[in-house]
Amino acid sequence: MRKRFLLLAALAALPAHAQSGFDSWLAAFRLDAGAQGISAATLDAALGGIAPVERVVELDRRQPEFLQTFADYLGRRVTPRQVLRGQALLQEHAALFDAVERQYGVSRTVLTAFWGLETNYGATLGSLNIPASLVTLAYDGRRSDFFRSQLLDALRIIDGGHVAATDMNGSWAGAMGHMQFMPSTFRAYAVDGDGDGRIDLWQSLPDAMHSAANYLQRAGWRAHEPVALEVRLPQDFDWRKARAAYRLPTAAWAALGVRPADGAALPAVAGKAAIVLPQGWQGPAFMVFDNFDVVMQWNRSQSYALAVAQLARQLAGGGALAAPAGEAGALSTAQLQAMQQALNEMGFDAGTADGLPGPRTHSAVRRYQVMHQLPADGYPAPSVLAHIEQTRAAAAAADMLALTPAFAAPSGMPYRALPTP
Repeated sequence: MRKRFLLLAALAALPAHAQSGFDSWLAAFRLDAGAQGISAATLDAALGGIAPVERVVELDRRQPEFLQTFADYLGRRVTPRQVLRGQALLQEHAALFDAVERQYGVSRTVLTAFWGLETNYGATLGSLNIPASLVTLAYDGRRSDFFRSQLLDALRIIDGGHVAATDMNGSWAGAMGHMQFMPSTFRAYAVDGDGDGRIDLWQSLPDAMHSAANYLQRAGWRAHEPVALEVRLPQDFDWRKARAAYRLPTAAWAALGVRPADGAALPAVAGKAAIVLPQGWQGPAFMVFDNFDVVMQWNRSQSYALAVAQLARQLAGGGALAAPAGEAGALSTAQLQAMQQALNEMGFDAGTADGLPGPRTHSAVRRYQVMHQLPADGYPAPSVLAHIEQTRAAAAAADMLALTPAFAAPSGMPYRALPTP
C-alpha cells in the first residue's frame, strides 16, 4: 500500500504535459503487451499507478568523472575480507557446488567469484522495483528499444509465476537476483535448480547457481581450463602482441619466453591464448584463454573478467598479484577526450572524442606509440597523454595538424601492424 501511495504521489508531481505523454505511452505499451499474451492481472500488478523514476534517469545518464585504473578496480573488489567470506560460503554450500560442477563443468570458485563481484555474495541484490525502472528507461528514450524488450521479458517472468511484481527488485538498469540477470538473460538461461517448479533468483541459491552455470556452459565454457593467468614477459617482448585479438598457442608463447608469474607451467588448453596488459606495460600481464571470452560475454569489461579470474584464484588458495600495479593515476574522462581529439587532429583515428576508452582509442594510442618508439601497449596512461599533448602543440605551431601521422615520426620508423595469427 505504501509503495502504491508513493507511486501515485510521484505521478501527481509530474508536469501536466509530461504526464500526458507518459500516460499515452503507457497505454500503448499495455495494449502491445496484452497482444503479446501478457495477462491483464500481471499488467495491473506491475504497471498500475506506475510513474517514471527520476533517480533511474539520473543513474542512466551519469558519466564517470575519472577512469579507474585496474589496480584501483581490483583493490576494491578482491579484498582479504571478500576472499575469506567466499571461502566460508564454498564450505557451507559444498554439496550445491558439487552438484553444479558435475552438471555444467563450471568451477565452484569461478561461480563464487561471479557471486561475490555481482552482489557481494547476495548482500546487495538491489532494492529498486524492476518494472518501474524498466518503464522509466523504456520511456526515457536513450535506449528505449532495448529496455522496452527487457520490460516485456520482466512481465513474462511475473506472468509465469516466478516472482510477484512487488518482489521483483534489483538494480536501476534491470539486473536482478544473486547473479544480477537481466530479464532476457533470465528467460534464456535461468533454470529451476531446487526443483520446486519455479525459478527464484532472489531467494533460492540453487536456482541462482544452476542458472549462472547454465549460462556459462551454453556460452562456450571449457571445463578444467582457466580464465586468465598472471605471467612474466621477457625483456625484449614486442608490446604490440599484447592485445586480446592476437592469439597464439601456449607453446608458442612459451617459446617467446612468457612464463607464469608463480613459476608453474603454462596450463594445457584446447584453444589459443592472448596477452593483455590492463594497466600498461609497467603493470601486471595476463595470459587469457577461451574462458576469458566467455566471461566477457557476461560483462564486456576486461577489468571485470580479470577480477573474476583473480578472485577465483584466491578463493582456491592462490596468492595476490606478483607484479606492481603499473603507472599511477587515471585520466579523467575530459582528459581522455582531449587525448582522442589530439590523436584525431594528428591523423591517428581514435574515433569520436567521447572520453570512453574503446578499441579505436587503444589502436590509435598504439599507433602513436609505435611512431614515437614508446612501449606500444595501447594504454592511455597519464605519461602518454603528456607526450601526445607536447607533440600536438609542436604540430600546431608548425601548422601540421590534420595531416598524415608521418610528420610525427622523424626517426623514419613506420607503423607496421602485426597480423592476427
